[in-house]
Amino acid sequence: MLRIRLRRTGSKNQPSYRIVVADSRKPRDGRFVENLGHYNPRFDPPEMVVDTEKAQKWISQGAQPSDAVKRIIEKVSSRNEDSTDEEEA
Repeated sequence: MLRIRLRRTGSKNQPSYRIVVADSRKPRDGRFVENLGHYNPRFDPPEMVVDTEKAQKWISQGAQPSDAVKRIIEKVSSRNEDSTDEEEA
């Protein structure tokens, strides 16, 4: 089964993450199918970049997002909706 999850990058004590589609049987930092974005918790506020169209495509094809990725996608989607509302006004 495919999962959308975080892949840790960065050096010791300085984590950053890539949001990837990977086989659930592979290790956390192992091979992945596609890169959907990145998440850097060291910034204030944390930097979150996700291609939501690709994420929705993978979810519709049966990929399961992890809990953390689900929260990140929701935050990015709501932020994009807010910026779209401001542009229309």
